Amino acid sequence: MKITEEIKGDVAVIHLKGKVMGGPDATMFHGKLHEFINGGRKKVVVNLAKVEWMSSVGLGMLISALTTMKNNGGQLILANVTEGIQTLLTITRLVTIFKAHDSVDEAIAAFE
Repeated sequence: MKITEEIKGDVAVIHLKGKVMGGPDATMFHGKLHEFINGGRKKVVVNLAKVEWMSSVGLGMLISALTTMKNNGGQLILANVTEGIQTLLTITRLVTIFKAHDSVDEAIAAFE
């Protein structure tokens, strides 16, 4: 998995690419979240457009990220959820806890 980031206004956008399977990638991902939180950024969009595949551990990484953001007074929104990941979210009923939008711009506009 590759992780890139960009800042759009007061929103941090994390772009994930490849296979999301947790492990060292999850550690790096959570490190980025804590950098944003420590820097006062409380709005994060996770762009999943280029994610080929996600394991259950990768899904756990997203759940943990959502919890981390909420516990620190922030918000996390998913963008560009692929059909495969949407199926995973639906089967696990996580579709009810994640906010998701069709594009990064729509996700950014959805913050309260």
